[in-house]
Amino acid sequence: MRKSLIILALCLWLAACGNQTAPAETPAETGEPGVLAARGGPEATQTNDPLIKERVANIQTALRQTPPVLLLNNLDDNRRAAQELALKDERFLREARDEKTKASLFNEIFGVYPLRESDFIGPAQACRVALCYRVEMYNFARNLTTNAVVDMTAKQVLLVTRQPATQPDIPEHLTKLATRIAANAPEVATALGKQPEDKQVLMANTKTSLNQTRCERSLHLCVAPTFVKDDRALWAIVDLTDLALVGTRWTQVGRTGPPQVTEKWLQNDVLTNVFCAKAIHHERNGWAFDYILTSSDGLRLSDVKYNGKMVLHDAKLVDWHVSYSGADGFGYSDAIGCPVFSQAAVVAVQGPKFEDIKGGFAVRQGFWSEGWPTPCNYSYEQAFEFYDDGRFRVVAASLGRGCGNDGTYRPVTRITFAGEQNSFAEWQGNDWKQWTNEQWQEQKKETVYSKDGYQYRLADAGGNGYFVEPGRGQFGDGGRGDNSFAYVTRYHADKDEGESDITTIGPCCNTDYHQGPEKFIEPQPEPVSDARLVFWYVPQLKNDDTPGKQYCWAESVAENGVYRVKKYPCYAGPMFHPIGEGGKGR
Repeated sequence: MRKSLIILALCLWLAACGNQTAPAETPAETGEPGVLAARGGPEATQTNDPLIKERVANIQTALRQTPPVLLLNNLDDNRRAAQELALKDERFLREARDEKTKASLFNEIFGVYPLRESDFIGPAQACRVALCYRVEMYNFARNLTTNAVVDMTAKQVLLVTRQPATQPDIPEHLTKLATRIAANAPEVATALGKQPEDKQVLMANTKTSLNQTRCERSLHLCVAPTFVKDDRALWAIVDLTDLALVGTRWTQVGRTGPPQVTEKWLQNDVLTNVFCAKAIHHERNGWAFDYILTSSDGLRLSDVKYNGKMVLHDAKLVDWHVSYSGADGFGYSDAIGCPVFSQAAVVAVQGPKFEDIKGGFAVRQGFWSEGWPTPCNYSYEQAFEFYDDGRFRVVAASLGRGCGNDGTYRPVTRITFAGEQNSFAEWQGNDWKQWTNEQWQEQKKETVYSKDGYQYRLADAGGNGYFVEPGRGQFGDGGRGDNSFAYVTRYHADKDEGESDITTIGPCCNTDYHQGPEKFIEPQPEPVSDARLVFWYVPQLKNDDTPGKQYCWAESVAENGVYRVKKYPCYAGPMFHPIGEGGKGR
């Protein structure tokens, strides 16, 4: 069995363990494509590699420090000062040592980012008139992310929040380390037929999981540098906690032409200055709202009103969970957002677009990898549709191509309704049944709907609100049904339960309801009657590359002597219908 990180940290602290590593918890290698590769022994960590030696030495040094935190280097003066202020705050360092023994646990600063308008929540409202930064720290032993909001004007920490079982996106030096471990691994060279170059790697900074290893359920920090060979992709699952390759896995990706995007887009400065720095107000057809591109939660709409009445506090797309092969359980947790000072794995390269649709208008935002649609590159779309009759729809779509032909995409959308005295109910065949406490539910074949196709109802004390119509393939956009998980949680003004930019909230590869929002429900669900409520919606979309049945897929085809992208998107998302007179909605 692998040593747990706590043991590793203690060993490093005591300088007693050297560089030995136990065998990976993976099945024995069979030589067949698609089977996990076993790896073990001291050579597993490639201890002669100078980059790994440097990493181990830095960990040892950090564990002897007070506080035991590995700092982020190469920062400008303001970001470095923000990091220093966070490290002086006892709240930020609460889990830095073992509670009983006071032994050092390994913590590392992963990012220091300028605070954006979408982060001005609670005490951080002061940042509207002050220079503020968000300092992100990862605790390897506890698998815990701790965030501090630092006011550089007042020289103080305004807010500290914790996200258990959550990992920030990794900094550049860990991306390089993961790439080095993967590229130098003998298993990778054997599988590819040669030792790859670092520059050939894709998705090196995107978090992953892998069943039967410490990566499973995100117990360790793991990423998946990926190499494409012909029509297959080789995943090299790298454990950055144990500094080792824990397994490899082949997926089918098919063949395609060169990437659609062949050079760096020049709009980064425009995107950052215009769409990422502050919210923009928009009014049209009776609707009014503010919108902003966040660092990791896609396009966020806030203060949404219809004919002057507040409808939504905010709505955004928190995560994309992408899993391949249900049996082996591996994949990516993707964030989408701005291209600069961002945690996003798949970024915006253009600003949002407004367009007319039948009966209303839509705002659409695209995110894509630079090499899309070649294998192991992703393209996502986020949209908000607003109708003249008061309906609205929150949409997420994958445009492929991804890193395999057996993927399941699970976008995590967070919607906070307006009003302080709402209640939530589900249709049960002949009437509405109120939910008394926070809970979740899965949309299945046997799910029953009202005659109008509604599954849920959110209403205030006066009976006003919205019916929720989930996707079942009826919206005319090619969607084949959402198969969604829905969650309702109680909103807390004094807590940050995903209201500000949030790191990837859940692991990539859970096939059950453990997609992240359940963290705000368990272990003690709270009452949801007469309260402000948050609605989480997680569709489950299975891709397909079968000719004539493509879905969540894209490929390059030659037309008139040039390559053009052929897209087979999978759209998902619920429609919200205003409750009519009497609020029956049967």
